[in-house]
Amino acid sequence: MPLALLSACATTAPKKPVAGAKPPEVVTIPEAFHSTYKVWPGVPTLLKGATVWDGTGKKYDRADVLFADGKIVQVGANLAAPAGAVTLDGSGKWVTPGIIDIHSHLGNYPSPGVDANSDGNEVTGPVRSEVWSEHGIWPQDPGFSRALAGGITTLHILPGSANLFGGRGVTLKNVYGRTAQDMVMPGAPMSLKMACGENPKRVYGRQGRMPGSRMGNVALMRQTWMEAQAYKRRWDDYNARAKDGKAKPTDAPARNLQMETLQGVLEGKILVQNHCYRADEMANIIAMSKEVGYKVTTFHHAVESYKIADLLKKEGICSAMWADWYGFKMESYDGIRENLPFVHAAGACAVTHSDDADGIQRLNQETAKALSDGRRVGLKIADEEAIMWNTLNPAKGLGIDKLTGSLEAGKEADVVLWNGNPLSVYARPEKVWVDGALMYDALDPKKRPVSDFELGQPGKGDVK
Repeated sequence: MPLALLSACATTAPKKPVAGAKPPEVVTIPEAFHSTYKVWPGVPTLLKGATVWDGTGKKYDRADVLFADGKIVQVGANLAAPAGAVTLDGSGKWVTPGIIDIHSHLGNYPSPGVDANSDGNEVTGPVRSEVWSEHGIWPQDPGFSRALAGGITTLHILPGSANLFGGRGVTLKNVYGRTAQDMVMPGAPMSLKMACGENPKRVYGRQGRMPGSRMGNVALMRQTWMEAQAYKRRWDDYNARAKDGKAKPTDAPARNLQMETLQGVLEGKILVQNHCYRADEMANIIAMSKEVGYKVTTFHHAVESYKIADLLKKEGICSAMWADWYGFKMESYDGIRENLPFVHAAGACAVTHSDDADGIQRLNQETAKALSDGRRVGLKIADEEAIMWNTLNPAKGLGIDKLTGSLEAGKEADVVLWNGNPLSVYARPEKVWVDGALMYDALDPKKRPVSDFELGQPGKGDVK
């Protein structure tokens, strides 16, 4: 996160600004661990005659999708293939945007799932906003290719939920890279993982430390935010005085990586992804965010969002939810299978998430289950609307909806060609493109990524 600093090492008293003179040189700290992602090679591609769900809730029958140079060019009828384009017959098939999982731990909890590979929770204190999930990501995790076979083109890797402030999350393009930075999606904002409820109070209460209750959760979060506000004020004051020539470089506050992440949230540069199950706790978090001066972007595991869907709509907060996983602990007890469709029907932002290395491979089926439950209680939601829970809505929840999440001209060509209705249990992705590059082909074993770790292992490249 850039912070303004003075580069010079002046030792004299601050000079009075001179009208028309340039202010003292101000430099910024270079972006740390910047993305090294490069779009993989692709060719212009025209998919013809398919059923197209564009990810915004629209459906096109027997339509064409054209993409080139990594971007969506057009969705329509009777499109002409440009020179050098590959044309594929989509008759009887479906085309959707790439599936986005807003909540994943791939790479942080990779396969094989052993302690030596467990790098998703920094369980050494309730406030660990200084850690970054990307520093624990193992890019050779075979789970990435299994997710790709399920149509996942983008995924957000979050730290775990043991802490009130669990650290920074990162959005990845689902391509193999030698480093995590090779996968980091350019232009995607970082996130701060926060957690309320049982996990923080259990982990630290058992150690005789705060928080040991929900009261302690909120109190410690508020106290930490107050410290972050003070930290931001110190930097704001320093930067203002430095630009006016009234401060020395040595006046700059010492960097504090915990506070630096929270400062990024207060400045709107880092988005809050908040693990929270119960409706009353989500309301408490919203009230606290207003007191502090930040916005929650998405509540995760929000099994009781249906109780406050109107509030979430009013506040413009997305809910990341499972289709039917609830009741496994007290704070998840009051979940219902109609949660996703109820939130959608209320006009709020509904998102299907996995939080699971297996579930991410069938996220379309999770949406299908929730849609079925919604229809059973009388909600009328079209298939092409429901696919938004996998595409445009998670893009909104990650702050990347202007880049991906729908088949609109100019957006990144993250595209899935399905061999049937994606909400059928029998449908599978036939081809998956990331930024217009064909990264997975069910009909061509050579187009199924295999990580270095898998070479020579049983089940190598076992992606079907």
